Amino acid sequence: MANTIEYAKVFQAELDKQITEGATSGWMEDNASRVIYNGGSEIKMPKMSLKGLAKYDRDDGYVSGAITYSYETMTMSQDRGRRFRIDALDVDESGFALAAANVAAEFQRTEVIPEIDAYRYSKLAAAASITKTYAPAKSSVLSTLIGQISAVREAVGGDGELVVTMARSVYDMLMLSSEVTHSIDAGSFSQGDLELNVKTICGASIIPVPSSRMMSDYTFSDTDGFAADAAAVQINWIICPKDAPVAVSKTDNIKIITPEQNQFADAWDIDYRKYHDLFIPDGKKAAIAVCKAAQATA
Repeated sequence: MANTIEYAKVFQAELDKQITEGATSGWMEDNASRVIYNGGSEIKMPKMSLKGLAKYDRDDGYVSGAITYSYETMTMSQDRGRRFRIDALDVDESGFALAAANVAAEFQRTEVIPEIDAYRYSKLAAAASITKTYAPAKSSVLSTLIGQISAVREAVGGDGELVVTMARSVYDMLMLSSEVTHSIDAGSFSQGDLELNVKTICGASIIPVPSSRMMSDYTFSDTDGFAADAAAVQINWIICPKDAPVAVSKTDNIKIITPEQNQFADAWDIDYRKYHDLFIPDGKKAAIAVCKAAQATA
């Protein structure tokens, strides 16, 4: 089938777009716009080094300072994949593209996106310098959240855009608090090409996340998906500058094997491979806050 290569290119681009727009953590990929990717597990991330201010001299003028701009090669630690098989009797050549696209999109929606979200939030929480243990209650959730937002503002030293990713169970509790009407406003939030309507508090956008994706530790299986560790604790929320986490996810080299080429079955085989990771510059970690439950949920 001559156009399987074209199908693969279209699938690859659309699947990457689905991750950016469909994951609750998709906004983290906006920070990877200058990352260079040429296939495989390696990426090149830009790195800039500047010198601080120096004394101006009336005779000699300005003290020179070099700007170093380079690219650092990083390896994405998450190398995940799956083979899909569609029997030739179930779909002919004319219907293959639609069937394959539907299978891949549903797989990403139900399996890949939850796993990527869970990985990113657990890694971001582990990098936080501002930490708190707290059992959420309607009477105190608002004041506790504002206290940590203030701590992040102090660490940032300015009024940059902050994001609060919050477990859905805690988010619902916050919305039911009698105090929220005085503090929570409506706002907009950019994620890829999407413009989302969100709640804001103290200028920070609040993104509700399924609670199952907001655990402290996960096991990523070699054979079947992922699950929270037995000793994992619930993450109530994470607060960070929007530009702090750099998330990268790439669908690499989708392979489509036709029934005529397939040596093992009279079927279409689709090989799906996803590389992804989250990178947090050391200089950003001081402005990341996490609030966790007091004990494991298991």
